[in-house]
Amino acid sequence: MAAQTESESSFMDPVKGLLLTYFMPETCYDEFFLNFNFLHVPCVKIVLSKVLGIGIILGSVMVKLPQIGKLMAAGSAEGLSFNAVLLELLAITGTMAYSLANHFPFSAWGEVLFLMLQTVTIGFLIQHYGQRTGRGIVFLVVYVALLALLLSPLTPPSVVTAMQASNMPAIIISRLIQAATNFRNGHTGQLSAVSIFLLFAGSLARIFTSLQETGDTLMALTYIISSTCNGIIALQVLYYWNSSAQLERKKKKKKKRE
Repeated sequence: MAAQTESESSFMDPVKGLLLTYFMPETCYDEFFLNFNFLHVPCVKIVLSKVLGIGIILGSVMVKLPQIGKLMAAGSAEGLSFNAVLLELLAITGTMAYSLANHFPFSAWGEVLFLMLQTVTIGFLIQHYGQRTGRGIVFLVVYVALLALLLSPLTPPSVVTAMQASNMPAIIISRLIQAATNFRNGHTGQLSAVSIFLLFAGSLARIFTSLQETGDTLMALTYIISSTCNGIIALQVLYYWNSSAQLERKKKKKKKRE
């Protein structure tokens, strides 16, 4: 009997290690697997938050790849605003710096690392396809230098907090610029519907995970604003769906004639 118990324990050790590392504290492990209390509300919230956080991070690895792919396939950045990308990058960078400064768990903010890399790529492609490749290279160099300075000990914590606070107006303005561009053009151009809907879903889920894992109201408020603004762009994608499709068909016909 003792040998059987020891065998079961050794079998569960790797699983337990995985669960404790990524999904729950030991108290919740005991509630679930020793007391078999699977409806323990605080622990259910913790596990749900962790699962959502890891899901968001995994999804963020690919969230803007459809957008990048669409730009490269079309050889055009029509319909995308570089100023909106800059403001979005400011918000993403502020969140990453703030999370690192406050030692928040990676599951609470990890997607911004991948969003940052993809947003920088989109910013460069907008410049490149606008026949301004030199400016695109300068943009990359300046951003990397500023990021290194921001994450270094030289930057006071008050500056990082101020950046996080500035995220809300930055997100609002960036989305309003993009929304205005869509309205002015009468279509969404090369905006990727997949990327937009994934960003909207991710920001909605982040409201819950930021409250659960960090308890930081500034972070939660940022994601509430982000969800609202992403929702506006998502609605525009749906509203201009047929207009954007007609524009694509016209471009293809024009290319065939040429």
